[in-house]
Order: sequence, then structure tokens, then C-alpha cells
Amino acid sequence: MQVIKPTKSLCPECLKVLDATIFEEDNKVYITKTCPEHGKVTELYWSDYEIYKKAEELRADGTGLENPRTQTKNGCPYDCGICPEHKSHTGLAIIDITNRCNLTCPVCFANAAAAGYVYEPTKEQIFEMLENLRQNKPVKPPALQFSGGEPTIRKDLTELIVKAKELGFHHVEVNTNGLRLANDPEFAKQLVEAGLSTIYLQFDGLTSDVYKFTRGVDLLDIKMKAIENCRAAGLSIVLVVTLVKGVNDHQIGDIIRFAKDNFDIVRCVNVQPVSICGRIAKEEREKMRITIPDFMKDVEQQTDGAIKVDDFFPVPTVVPISRAVASLKDQHYVEFTAHPHCGMATYLFIEGDKMTPITRYVNVDKFMTTMQKIYEDAKAGKKKTAKLHLIGLLRHIKFGLLRKYLLPIVKSGSYDSLGDLHRKMLLVSSMHFMDPYNYDLERVQRCCIHYAVPDGRIIPFCTMNNLHREKIEEQMGIPLEEWKKQNNKPIGAVM
Repeated sequence: MQVIKPTKSLCPECLKVLDATIFEEDNKVYITKTCPEHGKVTELYWSDYEIYKKAEELRADGTGLENPRTQTKNGCPYDCGICPEHKSHTGLAIIDITNRCNLTCPVCFANAAAAGYVYEPTKEQIFEMLENLRQNKPVKPPALQFSGGEPTIRKDLTELIVKAKELGFHHVEVNTNGLRLANDPEFAKQLVEAGLSTIYLQFDGLTSDVYKFTRGVDLLDIKMKAIENCRAAGLSIVLVVTLVKGVNDHQIGDIIRFAKDNFDIVRCVNVQPVSICGRIAKEEREKMRITIPDFMKDVEQQTDGAIKVDDFFPVPTVVPISRAVASLKDQHYVEFTAHPHCGMATYLFIEGDKMTPITRYVNVDKFMTTMQKIYEDAKAGKKKTAKLHLIGLLRHIKFGLLRKYLLPIVKSGSYDSLGDLHRKMLLVSSMHFMDPYNYDLERVQRCCIHYAVPDGRIIPFCTMNNLHREKIEEQMGIPLEEWKKQNNKPIGAVM
């Protein structure tokens, strides 16, 4: 056993903060902690130490918010709101607009049927949350997701999208199981007219058995109909895969190829290794537990090496681009200073039946090193020197395609130029959201995916779902049976 570093974690039973240790053994990374009341827990953190070290080298810490909403009183993670200890600003904002749903998925952590109460902020409360998010300093979050529950069962969803766009969110997406999109072709068109950017579509696999396990019902035809209706409406899609070992991990390559074959509307495959909630015995957790390195290796194997493990980079790899452009233009841009072990990703150029990772066109390490030099020179007031480095970037970019689409981003720093590049590429990514077993407080403090809630707080993703969600929604919701009496409708009805 080799100790990597100390950290803080949670007891999976009482959720108290505990001293924890991250260590390496047999080229795997584990986290271990001991609760005085509930005993010792050791959990797999990352399944490959060499990949862990590569990601760690690309760490980039941020500076958080200039205007945190809460004070440091009880310590992380109890002060979320966001408190002054947080080290990243909001890259993607999330608002849960209901916890009602038209499904009862076994893997879901946020539906009314399981919780026993209905949480559904009013339209006015949601408007206030949107306005609160746009007050963030020094950077207003550019991207927003409406989530749930199932957000498409709210009648006023299009009004919420319109308001978000009016307030300046460049990118607005809806997280959905696709049922309403499949059953109502006009609905996709209404979303486009309202200004929606993307559908964040739950898409766990390409066979019926996968959906029966993850969602409790066969949804394969529903997914395909939803995709076709989005295509007819011109609405782009992110395929979101909840990854469970032994259930759908053998289909990753097929899902990527499916995305390639539907590249006219599919922009991304985002794989989320399952978070394990509730009390589950170690043997059962080990059967389900899958980590980001497992995903990366499955991609290489199942694409016959077309996409390799070395093609993936951690989220904060791109931070030097944001900082360099911001320094040159004396502006602030979003910095994705997530913890390096929260997610890994690569871009693929799609040309006919061929998928080519961006690493075949760009020497990523040298490109980012040059961007860091540009940032440092511009920050020191040497903008002429910094601009000369821009020319040097060309040495690290092959072929004309990337020179055509990448340099305009660096020069303009505009959302439109970034969109031009995105439309030429497919993003393949994995984000591993934490559960109480593998919870690492250092990761939480660097989270850049944040929930807004009606009381004015802004809460990091993994802390919201492990600690704060139940209290917030129970306090602001109404008991499920009372809701049913008041509304006399099924819990998943559109209303």
C-alpha cells in the first residue's frame, strides 16, 4: 500500500465528515475512512493509478466566486451555498424544476415516488433562481440545464427556456427521459422555438434488457422515436449513459458508433458511472462499481483502437485556453477548474464512417503549454509577446481543419466560434459523480456544476445529491399523498 494523500470523506451511513486517506495498491486507487460508530469503509476511487497520475498532472485550481452566498460556519460540505471555501465558479448551472416523473427508474436519486413528497418550485421562484445565477462574479454562468424529476412534464417549460435565454444563458438544455418527445412530435418544435440549445437525453444502451435494468421498463423504441422527432425539429442531442458494470459497459463502443451514425444531431456521448446510494454491501458495490479508467479502456477495446486511452484528458486541461483568451481581451471567461479526477474527455472528428480523435490533429500538451505562456505574458502586461505566441500555436496543429476552426476561438473568444468547432466534432466524455462511499471533499470544493435552489443558495452537484437535496426538497415540498388529493392527477401528468 502506498499512501497518496490525506483528504476528508463521509460515513456512508451517518454522513458525518471523516478523515480519509487515498492510497494506491496493485495499480488501483482507493479511499478509506473509519467512522467511530459505523466502522471502516474502503472503496475503489480510480481503477488505474497510472491514469490517475496523468490526470493529476493537469490539475488547475480556480478562485471560486467573488460573491459567495453563504459564510463558512460548520465547514465543508455543510456550508454549501456557495461558501468562500469553494474553489471553482459555476460552469454549468442546474435547476430542478420538479421532482415529479413519468417513470420510476431504479437508478434514480431524485423522483417524487421514491422521496414521498413533491418538490416543484413556482415559475416565479425559478425566475429568481435564474437571476441569482446570473449575478455570479467574476463570471456569469453561460450554460444552464433544466432537470428533475422529469422537466418536460411542466407545462411552462418553454416559458422558463425563454426567460433563461433573455437573461443571457447562451446554452440551455433539458435533461429528459424522452417520453414526451417521443409521444409528441410538436413538442420538440416548441422547444426549438423557445430557444432550447440541446436535449440531454438519458440513453443507457441499444438493447431492451439494459433499459429494463436501469429504468424498470423497455424504453428502446421510445429513445429512437425521441431522436427522430428531435431530428425533424432540428434539435441537437447529448446521449447520457448511466454506466453499470455488467449491465451496459459492453455497449460503450456501439453507443459511440451510434452517435457517429447520427452525428447530424448528436453532439456528445456523456457517460456517467453509476453512483451507489443507500446501504449496499461491499460485495454488491463491487459488482456495480465502474470508474473512469474502466470506461476509457472499454472505449479503446470496443472501438478497436480507433479511440485510445491516451486520447482522453481531464476537464481542467482546457483552463489555459480560457485564461489566455481572457488575459488578451481583458475579460473573464468560464474556467473549468473541476477536480482532475471528476471527468475525462476527448473530441472526435467525424468524416463519413471514420472517427478521428483530436489528438491526431493537435499536440495537446504542447498546445496547452503555449496557451499557458500566452496567459502569463498577457497577465504580466506583455501582450505583444503573448500575441507572438499565438503564431507559435500553429506548430502544434496539423492540417487545415483545426487551423480553420480552432484559431478563431483563440482570437475572438466568442461563443459562436466555439459553436462552429463543436458542430464539427463529437465529444466523448465521462463524469463520475460521487456517492458517500467514494466521496472526496477535495473534489467537491472544485466542482463547477452547481444547483440553484429557491432559498438563494448555489450548491455543488455531489454535495447537493449526497447531503442537501432531501432536506431542501422535503422542506419546500408537500407530501405525495397530499399532492395527489389536491391535483387528482397521476404524478407524471403534464401540468
